Amino acid sequence: MRKFMVSIRVKGGTPEEGVSLCLSCSWGVVRKGYRAAEEEVFCRMIEPNVRVPYTVRECSAYSDRRIPSVYFMEKTAWVLLTKKAARTIGFVTSEEFRKIEGEDAEMVPPTSEERKQRAEAKSQRIP
Repeated sequence: MRKFMVSIRVKGGTPEEGVSLCLSCSWGVVRKGYRAAEEEVFCRMIEPNVRVPYTVRECSAYSDRRIPSVYFMEKTAWVLLTKKAARTIGFVTSEEFRKIEGEDAEMVPPTSEERKQRAEAKSQRIP
């Protein structure tokens, strides 16, 4: 007589333990020590900042810190103007942008890597 071991999986049952959402949440603060048991997790969404004593599986206030916020994306976006009906759509230089929007218009400066690329491209154009 043979004996077989069967594993039964219940859908929607008790989930297996996984990684806490707090590790990738913008509101979570995780402090780890050198030992595996030395870990403290705090939630900054709750006032006062509360220690979370368990692994979080679902959270209604979860905000993934790996995905940029709308505010950050708006600040880093290119300027595309479509003011007049007769005007063509396209990118403008910073000088043209200031003429159109006014001197108090906010401009995000290019990174040092973008400046290097522009300088290299300019030097290759000059014979």
